[in-house]
Amino acid sequence: MIDPVAVNDIMAAAIAGALIILFGATYALLFAFSRIRGQRLLMIGAYLAYGLLVVSVAVLARTLNLEGFWQSVTAVMLVGYFVAPRLIWHLCAGTHPPHGDDIPDTHPNPHSASGGTMQ
Repeated sequence: MIDPVAVNDIMAAAIAGALIILFGATYALLFAFSRIRGQRLLMIGAYLAYGLLVVSVAVLARTLNLEGFWQSVTAVMLVGYFVAPRLIWHLCAGTHPPHGDDIPDTHPNPHSASGGTMQ
């Protein structure tokens, strides 16, 4: 049987839920910026945000008395939060050319043989 949640724990669970969203978004954002800029410090910040996400999930699970199957759901959620930004990065990197290789030149060259008209 599921144990009821104490009234005092409802606020802690609500705050933990909000922090899960905040730290998950921060992790994804810092992960992406780390990859774009190639800065290791941003990746360390991303992992720190993920660590805080894990703590928030643990607080949520404890305050809501999640046991058995629901602990498995929280574990799958944590794996998803960790893997999703990596998969999205690989998808974006695989479908977009690096830094404008595929962008047509829309500004005419006045020194070209065509007299500056676009072809």
